[in-house]
Amino acid sequence: MIQKKTGIHISPFRPTLKAMMESSYTCGTSDIPLQGITIGDMVNTIAAKYPDNDAIVSVHQNIRWSYRKFMEMIDKVAKGLMALGVTKGDRVGIWAMNHAEWIVVQFATAKIGAIMVNINPAYRTYELEYALKQSEVSTLIVQGRFKTSDYVGMFYQACPEASESKPGRTSSEKFPFLKNVIFMGNTPYDGMFTWDDLLKRADEISEQELIERGESLSFDDPINIQYTSGTTGFPKGVVLTHHSILNNGYIIGEGMGFTEKDRLCIPVPFYHCFGMVLSNLACVTHGSTMVIPAPAFDAEEVLMTVEKEKCTALHGVPTMFIAELAHPNFPKYNLTSLRTGIMAGSPCPIEVMKEVNTRMHMSEIVIVYGQTETAPGVTMTTTKDPLERRVTTVGRAFPHTELKIIDPATGRIVPIGEVGEICARGYCVMKCYYNNPSATAATLDKNHWNHTGDLGTMDREGYFRIVGRLKDMVIRGGENIYPREIEEFLHHHEKIADVYVVGVPDVKYGEELCAWVKLREGQTMTGQEVKDFCDGRIARFKIPRYVMFVTEFPITISGKIQKFRMREESIKVLGLEAAENIETA
Repeated sequence: MIQKKTGIHISPFRPTLKAMMESSYTCGTSDIPLQGITIGDMVNTIAAKYPDNDAIVSVHQNIRWSYRKFMEMIDKVAKGLMALGVTKGDRVGIWAMNHAEWIVVQFATAKIGAIMVNINPAYRTYELEYALKQSEVSTLIVQGRFKTSDYVGMFYQACPEASESKPGRTSSEKFPFLKNVIFMGNTPYDGMFTWDDLLKRADEISEQELIERGESLSFDDPINIQYTSGTTGFPKGVVLTHHSILNNGYIIGEGMGFTEKDRLCIPVPFYHCFGMVLSNLACVTHGSTMVIPAPAFDAEEVLMTVEKEKCTALHGVPTMFIAELAHPNFPKYNLTSLRTGIMAGSPCPIEVMKEVNTRMHMSEIVIVYGQTETAPGVTMTTTKDPLERRVTTVGRAFPHTELKIIDPATGRIVPIGEVGEICARGYCVMKCYYNNPSATAATLDKNHWNHTGDLGTMDREGYFRIVGRLKDMVIRGGENIYPREIEEFLHHHEKIADVYVVGVPDVKYGEELCAWVKLREGQTMTGQEVKDFCDGRIARFKIPRYVMFVTEFPITISGKIQKFRMREESIKVLGLEAAENIETA
């Protein structure tokens, strides 16, 4: 059973020895217990407790489902997947924008012990192929066209054999695990089940069979794979459990003071931990309402939805809040129903946070920091923190979560106030990277500390501040991008001899990508040609905004590339000094 508390009480662990008190180590303590149940048990409990409360309102689909209806849909999809042969531990991929069906699949897979694989809808064929192969997806759920993205067409490009197969009998040498493809709609496509086909198959499975499947599960079972870009040039599949994501979502909901009366507007993508955990699970663990304004972010749709649905909370990365505040029709909308929400994903300009507090009436908005590998939250501010704390720090440790800041060179914990790498340990930390033991070993040490790669400081009251990154990851509008992945891809171009990608400051997105390209002898190329080569093959947010052609790269005496010098030079050449000087929390 979910144990309801009022508010969240976080206090940093304080050892008695003075020497320990001066070190950058803390453990979040709280009177909120961890929930030792599966996601299926949790949603059963909540649906029984709040059957008539709105569970999902999808504005763009004209859907309004109560928790009773939501539960009915979850069980139908769960049984339908079982009828298609999906067993515990099988990987079920979903490649879709924000729709009510996405949330249903999230809970249905959890209920039968299948591992849902979140596939970024910005992916193109090159990335889709990798995700399907690397995670060994056996069932793929795919949506139809959205704007310029033809998902079915891209899938057929990646797996042409599917169009010649019968539904449920996909046979591909490239994707040996893939058997079922389900179209998230009712248009018939060759080799695919429709959504109605899936729901009808539910009749083949009894209620008792579904119950027995649920009883066979443990809350420590893996339940989700989320891809995060890797320094090796390929995304890594983060394996998360019922226990990690359920409790992370629950604690987040407690942190915002959620009850069954709250209504959360969710413009952040479900494929990301932000939408799936900090939004969806924060709501469902409290009987709150998930409100979907649009399939993808649209500033005015968010403003209209908040007013129409009287949302009490709103989530977003800083760029979303900036777009909402700057929208010419912003003054038209009544946002006084708002109280709380989360801003996360990338550093927030302090002035933006102040405007959100005042002009958007979100006096209890909180900041959350973490990463996919930690389910994702490890620190957060509270609704009672003074504004100065909420705009200059990322808060204190989550309950039941240990944090320390270490010297990356020695592994020793640094004194209070000194910069080092942030490490986290606790229920929230991933099990591993799927099928990638070497990457797992590089991130999780022998004592199960997750090394975040982020540089930060901790003060004497346990508040953390992020000051940079140990490696060269770029955060563009909340999307984590590792330049190595893009470098690997651009190396496929026959004219490019060598390439390095760095992050440069940007007013709108926080950071943008700049590619330093060295051409093969005798070749000529334009920046637009580089972008055209990327278009349709990698996600748009990974396409470098700037391209600089060079004959050499800055290196050390020992021959190591100096990316910090490349970044500095890029800022000068591109005239980005103003963006560089924006103060962030």
